[in-house]
Amino acid sequence: MVALYFVNPLGLKIKSFKAILLIIEDRRFEMDRPEYLLSGEPARLFPVLSNTSKEGRTTSIVLACISKVEELGAELLGTLGQRVGKRSRVETYTEVVFKGHKEDGKDRPDGLIVVKTGSREWRAMVETKIGNNPLTPEQIERYRSLAKENDIDCVITISNQFATLPTNHPLEEVRKSRSKVPVFHWSWMFVLTTADLLISNEAIADEDQRILLNELRRFLTHESAGIRGFDRMPSEWGELNKLISAGGKIAAKSPEAICVLDAWHQETKDMSLILSRQTETTVRERLSRKHAKDPTDRQKDELLLLREQQQLRVSFDVIDAAAPLDVVADMNRRTVEVGMLLRAPEDKKSSKARLNWLLRQIKGENHEDLFIRLTWPGRSEDTQFSYAELVRDPDICEKDKGGMQVVSFHIFVAKRLGAKFTQQTNFITELELLVPEFYREFGQNLMAWRKPAPRMREPQQDVDIQAIEDEAEEEARQN
Repeated sequence: MVALYFVNPLGLKIKSFKAILLIIEDRRFEMDRPEYLLSGEPARLFPVLSNTSKEGRTTSIVLACISKVEELGAELLGTLGQRVGKRSRVETYTEVVFKGHKEDGKDRPDGLIVVKTGSREWRAMVETKIGNNPLTPEQIERYRSLAKENDIDCVITISNQFATLPTNHPLEEVRKSRSKVPVFHWSWMFVLTTADLLISNEAIADEDQRILLNELRRFLTHESAGIRGFDRMPSEWGELNKLISAGGKIAAKSPEAICVLDAWHQETKDMSLILSRQTETTVRERLSRKHAKDPTDRQKDELLLLREQQQLRVSFDVIDAAAPLDVVADMNRRTVEVGMLLRAPEDKKSSKARLNWLLRQIKGENHEDLFIRLTWPGRSEDTQFSYAELVRDPDICEKDKGGMQVVSFHIFVAKRLGAKFTQQTNFITELELLVPEFYREFGQNLMAWRKPAPRMREPQQDVDIQAIEDEAEEEARQN
């Protein structure tokens, strides 16, 4: 049997006509271009564009993969509440111009996504930015008006800016707009992470589509794609640190503090994506329902924490981990803490036995900055020891606690960064090293205590029902 190979521009050999058809079907889409478009190219896997058109190339490749890799399209569009079923057909276009709209080059969306399910059609206008190019509220508002005029359901923006949820746009002006056309946001890193998780978890059923997604991942991780993670705090970060070091107090509506919080939220989202890729599972920021629904409420509450305690905090939910992963950046001490809070085993009577249960779980090699904080019942103050102290003498955990039983353990790494803490890039670099390192060295080995299942009583002799009835009859005759 002769094997036929198709060699594409990425140097990839595919011995399947189905893969070739994925490319050829672009022509079929071109023939079926929606009637409301004056012009628009089907999104190409291998766009023919000038070397200067990095944004157009990246956009075309990603949109093409959304339409051609079923699981990727379903996963990404699902984050917008759009269900893509077996009967759905996803079409994507680039450089679209709508009929009746003046083609002056000013407001030409980068792309269009159309999901057809039976007679139902859902449409999303796409605007992308790569590198340091920022999204602007003015342009997005113009696209909202354009979407309304052409019965487009929503606008999707994609850039190197991060959003906690696709529904929480990174631009405050967009969130506060009165327009009824919804605007969703994906970061490029979110798209990359989604592709990475689908591959890692072997969630792509079709072999050719899996090959295409692997190539997409390879492309997005190359510097030429213009995609990057969050890598620096704003200049206001240094100013705020100077204020706190001098003993100053953050004002109630400090613009510097609000700018720092916005940057912190960008970083925490990026961190959740980094952890997702490294653990090969979905890691999400742990948010209350109130904060997930309204980013303004989150900002308000975290600004209060920053003003009163000079701290930035976040928690991550790692699937099947013993506890949430807690991160605290303390601006007063210029320290980053990463840890997990575990409930103490209640089936062990003494605090020493409960502590030994925890110590047996701690693996890893670098224990230099590792600490354990013990929480006690009632108003009794917490106690804290280094891991080395407790290993040498576990009895010290019960000192001055009068026979009380420890309630929980907070195991954490505390690293003092000094001058690096105040520096825009070094702070992010250190944070992104420390958080995954704690989980790798300690967090992934911890097990949560669970109350044991109830035990059966020891078998007892069955009750003799007949004997009881005979005894009752005898007593009745005597009376």
